[in-house]
Amino acid sequence: MSARAGIVVTGTEVLTGRIQDLNGPWLADRLLELGVELAHITMCGDRRGDIEAQLRFLADEGVDLIITTGGLGPTADDMTVDTVARFSGRELVLDNRLEEKIADIVSRLMARFPDVDAEAIRVANRKQALIPEGADVIDPVGTAPGVVVPGSPTVVVLPGPPRELQPMWPLALQTAAVQKAIAGRTVYRQEMVRMFGLPESGLADTLRDAEREVDGFDRLEITTCLRRGELEVVTRFEPDAAETYADLMAVLRDRHGDAVFSEDGSRIDDQVARLLTGRRIATAESCTGGLLAARLTDLAGSSAYVAGAVVAYANDAKSGLLGVDPALIEKHGAVSEPVAEAMADGALNRFGADTAVAITGIAGPGGGTKEKPVGTVCFSLKLADGTAVTRSMRMPGDRADIRERSTTVAMHLLRRALS
Repeated sequence: MSARAGIVVTGTEVLTGRIQDLNGPWLADRLLELGVELAHITMCGDRRGDIEAQLRFLADEGVDLIITTGGLGPTADDMTVDTVARFSGRELVLDNRLEEKIADIVSRLMARFPDVDAEAIRVANRKQALIPEGADVIDPVGTAPGVVVPGSPTVVVLPGPPRELQPMWPLALQTAAVQKAIAGRTVYRQEMVRMFGLPESGLADTLRDAEREVDGFDRLEITTCLRRGELEVVTRFEPDAAETYADLMAVLRDRHGDAVFSEDGSRIDDQVARLLTGRRIATAESCTGGLLAARLTDLAGSSAYVAGAVVAYANDAKSGLLGVDPALIEKHGAVSEPVAEAMADGALNRFGADTAVAITGIAGPGGGTKEKPVGTVCFSLKLADGTAVTRSMRMPGDRADIRERSTTVAMHLLRRALS
């Protein structure tokens, strides 16, 4: 049995859904990379009894490591450290070095607010320098330090904001207590394949066949996930099962070679960014409202290839901003392949680009007809050399799904046209 861990996500705001938990999934991925089995992720509000109940539950489950997130601030509802100390049977002691460090951080932050009582702030933050006796301190990225409490199980206490937690995790990992807790981990390899244009049922059929055809298939731990209209296939295995994984990949390539677009886990966004090197792209969007432009510009350095974007939602905007002939809209409708093509031409011309993508569709929940139901989306890709690709598709899901999946289709049209 590999080393096992549990995660306790604290915070009433997370429990009630006002804030989405980003820490649990992120830490789960880090544990998976280490070869540590994740037994449970639990969530509770800012109540001592509930936090302690989660710790005791995980300890009773026999985990070697518990990671908590949240509840490390200076206010009354920040009680994770105190609760962990009680759970571990340790007294809280003041760490003078840490108190000075926090005071220095706070004083620099408060310098922008001269009317604030700095001493009162310092007293309030003194609480954050109370550490379980014998624990390792992880210096704060914000004002809240982390702590590693040795024991069985070892408990790692980290702050709630992801921008603080993530850089502190590697430091926690380096402590002797955590290394001892995860000493029994199994070293795994993990590979990811991304596919597009294949239904989940088709992949499921192939994996059932592979279970019979691939020798040692049971040594592969395979997880599939549909995300943004793409299938992600994550396979984890011990290094000596590499040949078995290679046999599985041979089956996937043979059955679904056209659908596999990434064997190294790289995203379509990164692939398109590389293919756009030396080019200038413009987008014209209606139903997606700029989401495609947002994906293209999400990567650093995108200013080198993104020329601009037009969100032309209304028909007069399509005509006024992109030069779409109103008669074309009148004849075919705003959601049509001729209008999508005209929008792409307009984007090419307006920005002097050599690559353009246009999207127009019906995202719903209203606006659909028998001929053009909700989910109908038309795409047009144009290159300055005359290459043109136009498609119409029926997207499943609700409004958000239709809009997001439409951007994924557009990215794949780009990849295929530019490859």
